[in-house]
Amino acid sequence: MDYQLNELQQMLQQSVEKYVERDYDFANRQQLAVTDLGYSEENWRQFAELGWLGVPFTEEQGGFGGGATELMVLFEAFGKALLLEPYLASVVLGGQLLARVGSAEQIERLLPAVIAGESKLALAHSEPQSRYHLSRVACSAAAQGDGFLLTGHKALVLNGQNADHLLVTARTSGDVDDPQGISLFLVPAEAAGVTVRGYRTVDSLQAAEVHLDGVELSADSVLGTVGEAHADIEWVIDQGIAALCAEALGCMESLQQATVEYLQTRKQFGVAIGQFQSLQHAAVDMFIALSQSRSMVYLAANRANADRDERRAALSAAKNFIGRAGRLIGQTAVQLHGGVGMSDELDVSHYFKRLTAINTWLGDDHHHLGQYSDSLLAK
Repeated sequence: MDYQLNELQQMLQQSVEKYVERDYDFANRQQLAVTDLGYSEENWRQFAELGWLGVPFTEEQGGFGGGATELMVLFEAFGKALLLEPYLASVVLGGQLLARVGSAEQIERLLPAVIAGESKLALAHSEPQSRYHLSRVACSAAAQGDGFLLTGHKALVLNGQNADHLLVTARTSGDVDDPQGISLFLVPAEAAGVTVRGYRTVDSLQAAEVHLDGVELSADSVLGTVGEAHADIEWVIDQGIAALCAEALGCMESLQQATVEYLQTRKQFGVAIGQFQSLQHAAVDMFIALSQSRSMVYLAANRANADRDERRAALSAAKNFIGRAGRLIGQTAVQLHGGVGMSDELDVSHYFKRLTAINTWLGDDHHHLGQYSDSLLAK
């Protein structure tokens, strides 16, 4: 697929690649990863100053006016840098969902602070029993006077412990698997009854378990229409999938380049190991998987705002392929580096961890294979 960037997209690409190459080296990243916050607030403010936090929002909302292609450009560079900052959680998932379904008052009150880097959002949708099924929501929102009472448990809330507001899905009607009856609520992280337990994921990012114990909310905390949030959740999850695919591409590109360089410099029996034919074959397999992955990332960005059925099928196809390609490239990179490939001091192991985590986020390759098969059978 031929995918040419326009002049503004090329400028964005140059800006982010220059930044991560100059100011986001692996050693600094590792120092940030073990702090209590898990990333840098100073970096986050710089992202705001550079305009990156406003990329997917309209100019009327104070943003850049970009879309999936601009996010693809950002996330490919983020993948190369193994970025720790919560761009996916706060901007792609939380921010875009707020901008899509929020009222004019809600958007005006919250989104400028998100774009300015002064406030962070987190989408609290997944639950322990949901297993990637977006309609499987047991968390309940019972009507109480003019408002609602939220009760339930949300799992794997990305950057949930550092968010100022949570976008929480809860069931206002229907059975636990019913797409209808799911509503979306804006919940202050400090609200009474909200308990957040943060933890570090295998790839050194941040996630949280969120317990809602009788959280009282007013009617104006509803985002969008009561009982009709499912389609909007599908849309924003697909935007997240497109971004994750691009991030995985950046990780894979870095692993492929590092492995080829290692094969050219590591010597055994007096010659570079890259001269051994079996290792050359493995390197070629990595290159082919990388090239095919780039085409799938372009497909994901191109279809991210298509009609629902076309979008969902394309994004599932991309996520499935990227998950399998990431596993191949990650495993091969570790094997060709030998024991040092698993060491914490070398970035190879961290890229592999990130690719492994990306495969599990927002649906793994097996789940999306099933999704894609279902879309073909429905035609």
